[in-house]
This record gives sequence, structure tokens and C-alpha cells, in this order.
Amino acid sequence: MQQRKLGTNGPLVSAQGLGCMGMSISYGEPNDEESIATMHRALELGVNLLVTSDAYGNGVNEELVGRAIKGRRDKFLLATKFGNLALAGGGAPGGLSGGHPGYVPQACDKSLKRLGVDVIDIYGLHRVDPAVPIEDTVGAMKKLVEQGKVRYLALSEAGPQTIRRAHKVHPIIAVETEYSLWSRDVEKDVLPACRELGIGFMAYAPLGRGFLTATIKTLDALLPKDRRRDHPRFNPDNIKHNAELLAPIEKIAAARKCTPAQVALAWVLAQGNDIVPIPGTKRRTYLEQNVAALDVRLSADDIAKLKQAFPLGVTAGTRYPEKQMKALGI
Repeated sequence: MQQRKLGTNGPLVSAQGLGCMGMSISYGEPNDEESIATMHRALELGVNLLVTSDAYGNGVNEELVGRAIKGRRDKFLLATKFGNLALAGGGAPGGLSGGHPGYVPQACDKSLKRLGVDVIDIYGLHRVDPAVPIEDTVGAMKKLVEQGKVRYLALSEAGPQTIRRAHKVHPIIAVETEYSLWSRDVEKDVLPACRELGIGFMAYAPLGRGFLTATIKTLDALLPKDRRRDHPRFNPDNIKHNAELLAPIEKIAAARKCTPAQVALAWVLAQGNDIVPIPGTKRRTYLEQNVAALDVRLSADDIAKLKQAFPLGVTAGTRYPEKQMKALGI
């Protein structure tokens, strides 16, 4: 397995990680047995970075990851997050907000217990708290490093100025934000800020929440309870427009004798060695296909054609519903 370094001060990780959210929420029915088998298979393939959050099922996903890594803790790098109280479905004890310094150690202790570990490798702020200066939140996170409960710090969906301010308090080794052919906004100022500061980048939803697999061209492809039905990019009018964008991916996939998903992942991987895509799946078959994307070598012409087909702003619909968009720190 190829490896990449997460930031100047961060650890070496597999060049592709495994996002675990969909194992518990959002995309169809959970299958814990298959999900655990998928995490074990990831390790066999050399994928050692597991990415979760206390908000995924209000702790359920962390507990699942904890069960999967039992007896294998030293083989995995664990990344989890806190502070996304809206997704978790409730507030913090005492009415504290998600980034309040008093809440940070409480959230960490709960994650440690659910994961069944003594230390979290990468601890991230899931959503920037507009009610709390980022310096205060990261200051509390820094104390966790000093106490040996956390090894490295990360941010999720933070804007460039927030990243700079946070990095002054304690080195941030990674920023985790959506990035794919149909979500290239971070190229404007987030990625440049990370590169300026020597911060790695974890690209979540690198397959556009499954859209870039070219298997979801109408709403009928989604199960009735699939959360993507609430996402603007998947509403009937937008998905019809977006499906028309897939032809270049499918053409390159046919020429390369691989899948459209592998082309989309190969594109993200080609954007820089400081980028680690973390596609999510709960099935071994899809995991194996995703990992095989590391062997797909796109030509400069392929990359140019894909960039031309997916310029900034070409995708119809925002990447989250309006309420969630307002919570982003970008």
C-alpha cells in the first residue's frame, strides 16, 4: 500500500483511508457484521486509516469501530471528531455548545470509551462553533495532546482564516473537507492555506456521495430512507443535469478498463501527495474496488479533460441542504 504523510508534522498513513459513517447512518440499512469484515479487509489491503465521528449515530459508529479494532488497535490509525451536535441529534451537557472548551474533554473521554482505546490518533473538530473563538476550542484540544489522550489535531470544514488561527495555537495536521470532481470549492482558498501551512488534507466524499460511480442517475437508484434524497444535488431536476456530466468519466473508465469510481478516486489522488481520500463504504467488494484505484494512472490529458468537464460551479445544487450549509465554516 502506498503511503502519504498527513502534513509536515503528521503521521504516515495509507494513501487512501476508509470513511466509516455510512456503516451506521445515512445510506441504507446498517450491516454490522459486513462493516466489521470491511474494516478487517481494509487492514489486509494496507488501509490503516479509519475515519469516524461521535456524531455518526450519536456514538454508534464509534462503538462499531471499537468492536472492529479490538485486538488490532496498534494496526490502525484512528481519526474521530466532535462538535457536530446537530448531526448527533442533541446538545451537550449543561447546554454547552459543540466547541466550548468545557465540552471538549467530555467529548473526548466519551469517544475514548466507545472506541475502547487509551489514545485517539487524530482528533478533529467536526464543525467550527461560531459561538466560540477557534483559539479557545483548539486550546482545549491542545490540552488533550498534553495529557496523552490525543496524538494529533485536525479540523473539518474550516475556512482558511480559521485554519490559520487554529494552527497558531497548536499544529493542525489535517483538514477534512468534501473534495471530488463535483465539489472543487476547496481549491480556491482552503487547499492553498493548508499547503502554505504544511497541513495535510483528508478528502471525504471523494465519490460525490456515490454519484461519481455513475450508478445513481435517477432518484430511483436510492432507497426510500437514503439521506441523499434530502440533498439538493440529488433532487430530480438537479440529478438529471448532473448525470449529463458523467460521460467523460465513463469514457476514460472504458479506455482504462476500470470503473468510473476508480477514475474519480484516481483524479483526487492525482491532485497532490498531501491529499488522502477517505471514501466510505460498508461492503468489502466496494472497498476492494476503491483501493484498486491506486493502480489507475490517469494521463495528463485525462486529468485535463476531467477538469474541463467539471469546472468550479458546474454541479447543480448545493452539497448539503440549506440548514447544513449554514453550519459549514468555509
